[in-house]
Amino acid sequence: MNKEMASLEQKQTPSDEELMLNIREGDLAAFEQIVLRHQAEAWHVAYRFTGDAAEAEDLAQEAFLRILDAASRYQPTASFRTYLFRVLNRLCIDQVRKKRPIATDILPQSADDRPSAIQRVSDRERDAAIQTVLDSLPPNQRMAVVLRYFEGLSGSEMAQTMGISTKAVERLLARGRKALEQRLKHLLDD
Repeated sequence: MNKEMASLEQKQTPSDEELMLNIREGDLAAFEQIVLRHQAEAWHVAYRFTGDAAEAEDLAQEAFLRILDAASRYQPTASFRTYLFRVLNRLCIDQVRKKRPIATDILPQSADDRPSAIQRVSDRERDAAIQTVLDSLPPNQRMAVVLRYFEGLSGSEMAQTMGISTKAVERLLARGRKALEQRLKHLLDD
């Protein structure tokens, strides 16, 4: 009986693509659902890219507003997540062109996760070093690293998101990894 209920619940939960088709028809409740499903990961990508929580929130909101504005032209040729990351990618790259990103001292910590004070200081130092190195990468390399290692996108998803070939993604990742390894060698040795 629980399997039947779970199956029924899955059937009642529309896919992202179905929600986008509903949004295309003017269903703002569907837009609210899509935002609730993906706002955290959109913020996370933008935060990892910019290093600034407020700026990440602005970029994530702008991405959703652009998606809403373009809903009438939406075609489900790729997953919605890929579509969202593509819009966010463009916004992040444009933001970098406008100003140089700011390195952060602290990554936000979950209120439920309370490591020791020593661990928090160590984590802050490590996170600040990683963010500083991420900020020093060229924008396309930085986005490739964020999408692959922080968001777990596949090479083909990244290629669609960034509007480049899979080979170009592989080259960006290789250069990004090399730069990260060289600049974070002291952390890797510990």
